[in-house]
Amino acid sequence: MRYKIVVDSCCELPDEYRNDPRFERVPLTLEVGDDEILDDETFDQKDFLRKVAAYPKCPKSACPSPERYKNAFQSDAEHIYCVTLSSHLSGSYNSAVLGKNLYEEEFGQKDIYVCDSESASIGETQLAMKIMEWEEEGTMDFARIVKKLEEFRNAMSTYFVLDNLETLRKNGRLSSVKAIIASTLSIKPVMGAIKGTIIQKSQSVGIKKALAKMADIIVSEGKNLETKVLYISHCNCPSRASLVKELLLARAKFKDVKILDTAGVSSMYANDGGVIVAI
Repeated sequence: MRYKIVVDSCCELPDEYRNDPRFERVPLTLEVGDDEILDDETFDQKDFLRKVAAYPKCPKSACPSPERYKNAFQSDAEHIYCVTLSSHLSGSYNSAVLGKNLYEEEFGQKDIYVCDSESASIGETQLAMKIMEWEEEGTMDFARIVKKLEEFRNAMSTYFVLDNLETLRKNGRLSSVKAIIASTLSIKPVMGAIKGTIIQKSQSVGIKKALAKMADIIVSEGKNLETKVLYISHCNCPSRASLVKELLLARAKFKDVKILDTAGVSSMYANDGGVIVAI
């Protein structure tokens, strides 16, 4: 195998790649009270959401250990790429970097690149899919792909609209003011990110208006959209994801559109009804 792509479990992989030997998902652990849930192929979103709804406090996540990443890097592949959650949102990136160091101390130097996605969820998916695309083309060496990946990441944008911002707020990922406004006045913020730090882009009263506003922002900020694949992920709300797809296709053309279900970590932060877009 010429290359391997390691992702943490916040990355939503399309179904056709979940058992692909070119990919490995390194699971985070979700904590709901005394329950510890491994975010791997056994994750049950509906059961998880029921537990979160019944739990009076906030769920938490724990990143994989450096040792777990080191094990993922042990491969016959010539090139290893690792894509993680934004370092502003999780310790997963730092853990992966330490895992690379552990690997090289034990086995020597190898082409391993750890990429801070500066995003999450399908933002990570976008990066993983570009790595695969460029490696399969076979026209660029490892260093060139790393450079192109960083350029792609820096130009990529992630947006989301959530019904409930409390998990983000209580885990220190969002200011209390935004969360309180959203919960008390039915104002739904349209969120984005700058270098992996969550920001508010706009807001609307009601979820449908917020989704439409998000579509407007994506098109107004986007460049060369007809050359890009639009990824949409949702937490237990396929109809909302389909609505976002319709709203965006009515405003612009894209190379392709993919809709995915959120995995465990994304489900924890997006909460029931959240929609995320990466382009």
